Amino acid sequence: MALNRCVDLLRRRCCSLLRRAVAPPPAPLSSASVPGFAPPLSRSSSDRTPRALDTSLFVPVAVRNDEARDGAVGAELTQPLDKGEILKVLNKFYKRKEMQKLAADQGLDARLFHQAFISFRKYILEMNILSADLHIILSDICCGAGHIDDIFPYFMRHAKQIFPMLDCMDDLRKISDLRVPANWYPEARAIQRKIVFHAGPTNSGKTYHAIQRYLEAKSGVYCGPLKLLAHEIFEKSNAAGVPCDLVTGEERTFVDPEGKQSNHVACTIEMCSVTTPYEVAVIDEIQMIRDPSRGWAWTRALMGLCAEEIHVCGEAAAINFITELMFTTGEEVEVHNYKRLTPFSISDQAVENLDNLEPGDCIVCFSKNDIYSVNRQIEIRGLECAVIYGSLPPGTKLAQAKKFNDPDDPCKILVATDAIGMGLNLSIRRIIFNSLVKPSVNEKGEKELVTISTSQALQIAGRAGRFSSVFKEGMVTTMHRDDLPVLKEILSRPVDPVETAGLHPTAEQIEMFAYHLPDATLSNLIDIFVSLSQVDGLYFVCNIDDFKFLADMIQHIPLNLRSRYVFCTAPINKKQPFVCTSFLKFARQFSRDEPLTFDWVCRHIKWPLVAPKNIKDLVHLEAVHDVLDLYLWLSYRFMDMFPDANLVREIQQELDGIIQVGVRNITRLIRATEAQSPSSGSESKTPGLGPQSPSLALRRARASKSQANMKEGNRTTEHSLGSRLVQEGLLTPELLQQLRKEWSRDHNQNGNFTKGTAATANKKKKKK
Repeated sequence: MALNRCVDLLRRRCCSLLRRAVAPPPAPLSSASVPGFAPPLSRSSSDRTPRALDTSLFVPVAVRNDEARDGAVGAELTQPLDKGEILKVLNKFYKRKEMQKLAADQGLDARLFHQAFISFRKYILEMNILSADLHIILSDICCGAGHIDDIFPYFMRHAKQIFPMLDCMDDLRKISDLRVPANWYPEARAIQRKIVFHAGPTNSGKTYHAIQRYLEAKSGVYCGPLKLLAHEIFEKSNAAGVPCDLVTGEERTFVDPEGKQSNHVACTIEMCSVTTPYEVAVIDEIQMIRDPSRGWAWTRALMGLCAEEIHVCGEAAAINFITELMFTTGEEVEVHNYKRLTPFSISDQAVENLDNLEPGDCIVCFSKNDIYSVNRQIEIRGLECAVIYGSLPPGTKLAQAKKFNDPDDPCKILVATDAIGMGLNLSIRRIIFNSLVKPSVNEKGEKELVTISTSQALQIAGRAGRFSSVFKEGMVTTMHRDDLPVLKEILSRPVDPVETAGLHPTAEQIEMFAYHLPDATLSNLIDIFVSLSQVDGLYFVCNIDDFKFLADMIQHIPLNLRSRYVFCTAPINKKQPFVCTSFLKFARQFSRDEPLTFDWVCRHIKWPLVAPKNIKDLVHLEAVHDVLDLYLWLSYRFMDMFPDANLVREIQQELDGIIQVGVRNITRLIRATEAQSPSSGSESKTPGLGPQSPSLALRRARASKSQANMKEGNRTTEHSLGSRLVQEGLLTPELLQQLRKEWSRDHNQNGNFTKGTAATANKKKKKK
């Protein structure tokens, strides 16, 4: 009776589950039926379904081939297995579509099913003693007493051993759910914040008004994109009698002699605290919230700062997006619009020749090679010029800016990259774009050459005619005539509106991932996280290529996960081999639990260093400065392992002075470098120094000319090199024609010489 009762209950339960499975879904609740219901934003609805998982990221875990605990019980109960028959059975199992479909329902797509089967087959064929249950199943199938499908449970058991993420996929999806980042900051959600947007172009006074409110407050934090901007606010605040501390990735400066924290702090955006309460917070350059690499820092500050008032400064193109973003937190945005304080106009004429330069001119290049080339040509004309580019230390940038701004200094020309777009106060009368093409990294992390955007062009052009400079009106033009109409068209377009904000996985999220996937590498964990992540339509996951690059570099070094994560977030220039080598050595020394002392660092960088003798030396000194920055950055995260931060900062300041000497004598360094490579042409003798960038339109024209010439049937070997040089702007069509004439003349002379030599030889033969 008891058995029949159990069977009856089981049958009823199955029927109930079946009815529930086929029943239609309940009707959705209307917004009117739920008090306080707010309809979701339309952009986010498309992202509610889980993203298709990239299973190529799943790396199979090695399974230990331990002998079965129950010994050879299976063989004793049945008979030894014939490996040949077993192979046939397994291959039949693999080909069954039903098994592949069942596996897909368990999370094994075609790729994972194949990998799991290969491992399963190898396991069975190489094991001398299988578990009793598996042995009996295989024996029954071989004898015709079982079905091939009976293997499936054992196959799935093995698959989950080599792919442990299959058992915890739901947990992984929950951890990587990034659809509501506002909920990550409960302290900020616990208060009602006032959001004030100061919108306007460069030199409109928007940041000035926000800073005035910051100085009036009892406590405040300024969050800027650059160390130079944070340092500027730090100095202005203290000069105004408001004690202010400075916090950057590499520096902590407290105005209180005893190290007590002030109520005001100026910091780089990545370093702001989202747990400290403030009266006023200022977030500068808010449009960078869409930056592919750093946008997460602006999202974190905007969503997480615990301040009664949040003042954001930036382009008007971000107003609608920030308003929409704050709607998700229930906070209203108050907008203050500003107009440019001093006008700037676009010239009707290009400069065309460096002889036409005037005091207050700034030539903007988008590569260090062009900086060197233009600087060399300017100083050949007897003019002094200042040089500013991104990899220079902050102290050197400020020194060059001071030199250019000083009315008593003979230096009246500035050659710079787009690094002047933020963080430096410069007295520029005219901005001259040397090129409109800039190296860039797209959303996939791929490098490409692109025409500068309207936002970038306005940011740079806005440096001309600043309100606080001696030039009250600014002018913008190009070096090349063909670029001028392109620049006018770029500046006439409206700025692309900001539409998404960046996000980045936190250390806590990655640690939870590692708990479920203990055998995965950090790089693999990040890849799986991004692949599984679900984001609202307002957000995107920032580019993680630099993080993965560092993670792969130190994967072989034994570090705990938290330390490994911190090392991989270090801001280093991966283009510099010496910086990468130093990073690797730092991590290796750290893993040995051996403190990186001042003496150790001095031996590594070969301190003391001398003034550079050529460009190569200058580039190396810049890399050494970056290495010392890396040490200081790590010293604030691992104080006991990087104990000599003060001593390192002292030699870094000394190194900054050495680099300043090198930059002041940059023309001499270029000459010295050219003298070491006499085989090169006059403009490209310096290693790594290309000729001046041609204009955008000129590049296109040259490319079309070279293609037309190729159709005329000229020599194939000549065009394979010549046309490419013309297309890349390394050779003009006129020079190419001149070279062809010289080659023809040399060829004819060689031909005549050969003919004459052959005739003489024939005469000698006849005489013999």
